[in-house]
Amino acid sequence: MNDATSTLLVTLNGHAHRLPVGGTLAELLAQAGLDPQAVATAVNGTFVPRHARAERQLAPGDSVTGFQPIVGG
Repeated sequence: MNDATSTLLVTLNGHAHRLPVGGTLAELLAQAGLDPQAVATAVNGTFVPRHARAERQLAPGDSVTGFQPIVGG
């Protein structure tokens, strides 16, 4: 297999990242060096809770946003 068929290209906060086909949101965060406890995530504009990241497979062209959640009262 060549690189184009064994990996997928996604964006994280506007920056391109390659993952193995079947790669998950949790794997993308680890590859990018983001602390999974410190960021909230959305894939293609849809919020993905922390507990679902390991199961959330990414597809070619997915746009992922990682952001610091705002808390307060």
